[in-house]
Amino acid sequence: MYDYDLLVVGSANADLVIGVERRPAAGETVLGSDLAVHPGGKGANQAVAAARLGARTALLARVGDDAHGRLLLGSQRAAGVDTAGVLVGGAPTGVALITVDPSGDNSIVVSPGANGRLAPGDVRAAGDLFRASRVVSAQLEIPLETVVETVRSLPAGSRFVLNPSPPVPVPAEVLAACDPLIVNEHEARVVLGDAAGDRPEDWARALLTLGPRSVVVTLGADGALVADAEGTARVPSVRVDAVDTTGAGDAFTAALAWRLGAGSSLAEAAAYAARVGAAAVTREGAQVSFPTAEEVAAL
Repeated sequence: MYDYDLLVVGSANADLVIGVERRPAAGETVLGSDLAVHPGGKGANQAVAAARLGARTALLARVGDDAHGRLLLGSQRAAGVDTAGVLVGGAPTGVALITVDPSGDNSIVVSPGANGRLAPGDVRAAGDLFRASRVVSAQLEIPLETVVETVRSLPAGSRFVLNPSPPVPVPAEVLAACDPLIVNEHEARVVLGDAAGDRPEDWARALLTLGPRSVVVTLGADGALVADAEGTARVPSVRVDAVDTTGAGDAFTAALAWRLGAGSSLAEAAAYAARVGAAAVTREGAQVSFPTAEEVAAL
């Protein structure tokens, strides 16, 4: 019996968000909306998204001993996430500077802060959390060597999910553990390099040759594509009016990881995750936009 449906190993940031009519060009200044501060970070986002859906969730992360760190811890606990694995201190809390245009698209710059101090030794010290978790997910806003150690710490029978964002070349050892590897177009092209083709099906098949047991390519309003040894399949999305896409990919990843752990097939889990992501883009912010299971069912 597992204590947790999902253990998220990853980042926790304060999101500093400004709405803009358009993104500035090099050397240009544009005026924006009032600054809004939200709890965010890919790891923290995934943990809150899963907990909102009803998953028993734990987070392994690091925040600073500051106001932003307290904001993040409060958000996790309010959502029902177990924060026993959240370490405090070592550097200021990570910060993401986010601009959102009228279409809901965003651009993000991240200052890692304490996220960069989440070390392999922290992973090794969290062995009890790993042994108690059915599924483990990670992203790349923490040091790559910490993600490698996460893979090495996986207990027998657990499942590993990776969203390689921000994208960098991923070690073969990590790719081989992914079930699935979740990428958007940009991430797929960075991981594949010159091997990337023109269609999502091409990216998925090429990614599978690198070692993942399965691959999911997110396609925004067009849903997603899933691929494994049995072939590829398209998964439609739900049409909604997008307000802010911040955190939608994290909500998708969390929902997919949770449903896979609950026994859904890859296509079934991706279809559910697409509905979760669609619900998330209808509200501003990251964690504050994540839906409950009841809200997803209403779609």
